[in-house]
Amino acid sequence: MLQTLPQQLYLLCYTVDKGKFQLDNLQGRGQLLRAGALTELARDGLLGAEGRKVVRKPGKTPDDSFAAAVWSDLPDSKPKGWLSFVHNKAHTAETPVRDQLAAAGEVSVSRGKVMGLIPADRVTVTHPQKVGALQERVRDTVISGNDPASIPLEELAMAVFAVELELTCVWSRAEVRTHKQSLKELAAHFDKTVPGLRKALRDSYLSSRAVGGGWSA
Repeated sequence: MLQTLPQQLYLLCYTVDKGKFQLDNLQGRGQLLRAGALTELARDGLLGAEGRKVVRKPGKTPDDSFAAAVWSDLPDSKPKGWLSFVHNKAHTAETPVRDQLAAAGEVSVSRGKVMGLIPADRVTVTHPQKVGALQERVRDTVISGNDPASIPLEELAMAVFAVELELTCVWSRAEVRTHKQSLKELAAHFDKTVPGLRKALRDSYLSSRAVGGGWSA
């Protein structure tokens, strides 16, 4: 199965050496998944991004149900700011993407309790080695030094978004500092391609982190 960008972003948040999704890598994941779907819609010409605002363009409804839902949320006439389309329905984003991965056999879901008290779904990654390879691919996008214009948009998005959400399962803070210039160049190219989306994701993440939001598997 060819995974969608939101599905890959979901798995990207997994910490392979600890065998779990760590809480500090889950804050903002709903926004991350929606940003992934919006990136795919931009790639496929189904949205317009001008003046740091977004508008839905006419076209065939995406085959992927999650992307279709995100697309239907967008305004179809007057462009509006990105933030609400990244942030407002973030709490509804994780379950449909997780269920797609479960149906594909990439994760399993069981019922458990957080701290022995709060009922919660426990998500187990079926093929952690594949997640490790995905994370290395994201890292290589930065380390390789390739021209940002030569990098496919979905690969570019994973590299840029992993930094905006401070995913420690991909980069340590020291590594982010080491590769600061490369990351800056990748972010600048992403901003030219989908202007306004990266900033909206970062703003949404910082807002959620301030109140402890987005902690789920």
